[in-house]
Parts: sequence; structure tokens; C-alpha cells
Amino acid sequence: MDINVQQLADMRSNNEPHTLLDIREVHEVAICSIEGSLDIPMNTIPENLDKLPKEEPLVVMCHLGGRSAQVAHWLSQNGYENVINLEGGIAAWAQIIDTEMVQY
Repeated sequence: MDINVQQLADMRSNNEPHTLLDIREVHEVAICSIEGSLDIPMNTIPENLDKLPKEEPLVVMCHLGGRSAQVAHWLSQNGYENVINLEGGIAAWAQIIDTEMVQY
């Protein structure tokens, strides 16, 4: 399942329960990030499964949406039925929602 950045912004502004999982590398997160996200680099997801909720939507985000789609698929194959991929990633967020955000 995918959502776009406007749907995520609506979730956040309506205080709907969710976890935003940012799977970008540490150096990418240092450039820009969305407040309140759970930052776990893609290659460390398997050893950090205990940090991921199963009881609320888990929105997976990367730079453009490709890596997060892979992680979302992997998580759904490993028992996570609550996974949602953020289409366009943080790049789309910066272009559409938070236009003051630094882009890369």
C-alpha cells in the first residue's frame, strides 16, 4: 500500500496514530528530516524489528520512494500488515508540503 505526501500531512495534522520510519542513511537524515520520524537505516532494519510497531500504520520513507518500497515489501513479507510506502519520499515532501526544507 502507498500513500502520497498530502495524505501523510493530513495524518499528521489530524494526529492520527502512525509511525514514520525514515530508512535513509545517517548522512541523508543530517541534511533534512521530518520531525518525529523514527530513523533506522535500511540495512539495519532486520536487527531493529523490535522498534517497529505492528499496531498502528507504519509509513516507510526514503529519499524518492524506491528504497522505502523495497523495505515496505520486505516488512509485509515478514509479518507487518500495517506497512505503507510514502510515494516520492522526502523529496516530494520538500517540494509539496514543506517547501522551506533543504533538498538534495
